[in-house]
Amino acid sequence: MVQKLDVLQETPSQTAGPYVHIGLMPTYAGNPATYDEEIAASPISDGAKGQVIEITGEVIDGTGWALRDALLESWQADANGKYPGQKGADPHVSGLCRFAADAVSGLFTLRTIKPGATPMRDGRMQAPHISLWIAARGINIGLNTRIYFDDEDNENDPILSRIEQRPRVDTLIAKKTGDGSYRFDIRLQGAGETVFLDL
Repeated sequence: MVQKLDVLQETPSQTAGPYVHIGLMPTYAGNPATYDEEIAASPISDGAKGQVIEITGEVIDGTGWALRDALLESWQADANGKYPGQKGADPHVSGLCRFAADAVSGLFTLRTIKPGATPMRDGRMQAPHISLWIAARGINIGLNTRIYFDDEDNENDPILSRIEQRPRVDTLIAKKTGDGSYRFDIRLQGAGETVFLDL
């Protein structure tokens, strides 16, 4: 027997909630010994060439609150602009890191090396950058963005040059706060909303 359509209800959309941490960062979620160590806990290992940097920030929702359950993944080139698997790539740079916001403060920290400029397939050069993927409560599909650096030449970057609303470019630029330290906040909505990419 076919059910009347007026009694069917839309199912709730799926959000990351706390489950993304359980699956991707079990030790962080309170389930130690799932793995010998968390997968992709650092994008670098001892001996990585280049300047070691730390990027701190918050993932901020539309009300101005830092999401304390945000999970982020980063992907980047080594100091010479080469990715793992490319000829001459630094074997001590995996390029991949999985990290989470602090459950109390909402701050995240990424410790890595500063990447070099990377070539596109057509030969144009991309300014040094780190790609980010963000998941958290209320985010139905992971968000992609990038971190560029305010002490690098970003003028001719092919991705940044495609952003028509030029003041929004600033939402992708990490600000230098000290020797080897940067601040980069991700705003999900409202004033200063971060540019998210579909790449």
